[in-house]
Amino acid sequence: MERRKFLFRSVQASALLLISGNMFASALPMFNPIKKKKVYFHYLLFWLRKDLSEAEVKEFENFFEGLKKLPYQKNLRYGKPANSSPRAVLDNTFTYNASMEFDSLEELEAYGQLPEHLALVQKYKPFFEKMMVHDTVYN
Repeated sequence: MERRKFLFRSVQASALLLISGNMFASALPMFNPIKKKKVYFHYLLFWLRKDLSEAEVKEFENFFEGLKKLPYQKNLRYGKPANSSPRAVLDNTFTYNASMEFDSLEELEAYGQLPEHLALVQKYKPFFEKMMVHDTVYN
């Protein structure tokens, strides 16, 4: 009988501990909220002119190399479309794409107004016939 009481009380204590632990864990953010940092991505797609020479297409990469040197942006990467299997949702008609990361919307906006950025865009604008920009915020 004593053993039965011991086992029953052990189960009760375990259940109480589990319930109180879950209640404490769910209440914890009210006392110490964890702030999620937002990250902003700037994603660019370029369709270069069809009449450019291979050397001019290669020279266009200097646009991205110049952007890499500018403040605010981080992790600039650029490339050409992958040779993915065709499917209805795939659009790989672009010539180049690039993506970069920003710590805030203010930095993204400031980056777009930098004189060096505007000069690079002006210099390489004649190389492309179409450009699309997608700005995204991630939590």
